[in-house]
Amino acid sequence: MITNSIGLSQYLLLSSLIFSIGIFGVLTKKHIISVLFSIELMLNAVNINLVAFNKFLPDVFVAGQIFALFIIVVAAAEIAIGLAISIVIFRGKGTLVLEDFNLLKH
Repeated sequence: MITNSIGLSQYLLLSSLIFSIGIFGVLTKKHIISVLFSIELMLNAVNINLVAFNKFLPDVFVAGQIFALFIIVVAAAEIAIGLAISIVIFRGKGTLVLEDFNLLKH
């Protein structure tokens, strides 16, 4: 039986690809919901890195997994607050396109 083990470089490649897609989404998307999803992709890429390094560096114990759980909690809070702010802005402005926001200008 042939077993292929996934090395650290494959995890890092996957993580960098997902992070790059997230950066691309943040920089190019015009809708606020798409930007929030892109930020989630970036946070998930960081989680993959943390868990991969935790797997391949056993001296750290479970610090990578604990940080990954912390990032998941922060990401859930970010989405909840982001969606709440999006609803308030949509009720006031009638749009969620980022180019139409000039809330800080008088």
